[in-house]
Order: sequence, then C-alpha cells, then structure tokens
Amino acid sequence: MVKAPSSLKAHITRLEMTAPPKASLPVPINIQTAIMRAPDIPLPFYRYLYRQVGARWQWVDRLRMGDEDLAKTLHDKRNNISVLYVNGAPAGFYEYFVEDEDTIELSHFGLFERALGLGIGKWFLLQSLYAIWTLNPKRVTTTTNNLDHPRALQLYQMFGFSPVSTGSGIVRPLSDKELLELCKKDW
Repeated sequence: MVKAPSSLKAHITRLEMTAPPKASLPVPINIQTAIMRAPDIPLPFYRYLYRQVGARWQWVDRLRMGDEDLAKTLHDKRNNISVLYVNGAPAGFYEYFVEDEDTIELSHFGLFERALGLGIGKWFLLQSLYAIWTLNPKRVTTTTNNLDHPRALQLYQMFGFSPVSTGSGIVRPLSDKELLELCKKDW
C-alpha cells in the first residue's frame, strides 16, 4: 500500500494594495515575450499551466477540482487568465478575479521553473498589475504562504502590497494516485 504524502502546514499572508504600482521596468532583453489573454482556456491547458507553475509550491486546489467545477470557475466572466510566452513557449500565467467593482483578487501568479532566473519575474508581475489597475478597482488583493517562492512576499511588497492579515492552513500534497488520475484525465 502506498503511503499518502504528509500534510504541510502553511503560514498564510493576505495582502492588499490600494494604488497602482509606481514602478516602471523595461521589457526584458535578449528574449522574446508575449502576454496573451486566454478567455476560453481549455481545461487541459490550464491544468498544464497550473502544474508547471505550482508543482514546486504545492498548488493543488485547482488540480483536485472536477472538470465541471473547474470549467465553471475558469469561464466565469469575472475570472481572467493571461499566459506569458517566452521565445514562443508558455512560461507562466496570472489569473485575477473581479470580486466586485471595488476589489480584484490576483488569485494566481507565477513562472514555470525554466523561466526562473531569466529576469522576467518582476516585469511580469508589473504587467499583471498594470492590467488589473486598468479596471480601476479601489484595491487589489492577493494571498501567499511560506510554501510559495521564498521571495514571493517580498516581491509583492516591493510593488505596493501590504499585509492585512495572517493565518495558517494545511496543504495536502497530491498523492501518486491523484497525479496518475490527472495524467489520464488530460490525455
């Protein structure tokens, strides 16, 4: 019998920004980048993006969702997904959810492992925030935790987010059986 992976304790930080970022960063050099909205994203492609970005950081919630629930979430008109391409291949994505006319949540943001270290993380986060602020919210929120990239909290704060609350939670990593089922589902 295969033992299920141990649960992990997460220290969660909720953040908020109430003004657009003041930073300005040039487009990265020596690489070609494009950011494209994906309004009707296919579920297998979304799972691919989510897994590529989140595997190291224990992103599991969306991978455990069934097709119907995931499609309902992703294709909700208040949900927006944009994909980062580097040299013609997917390299990351961001997702935001318009909670109401005042609040937009940056619900997911990240780079594929192969894109880490290329010098595009700050630029990509700034582009995502610029896109969100064009909708004129009063605040933008996001959440991170200690299982995320070690510099995630620092990066969010660098661009104007401030912590508003903390908490804790339990993350249950995907089991081998769940990973196998995901592979079967998307083939």
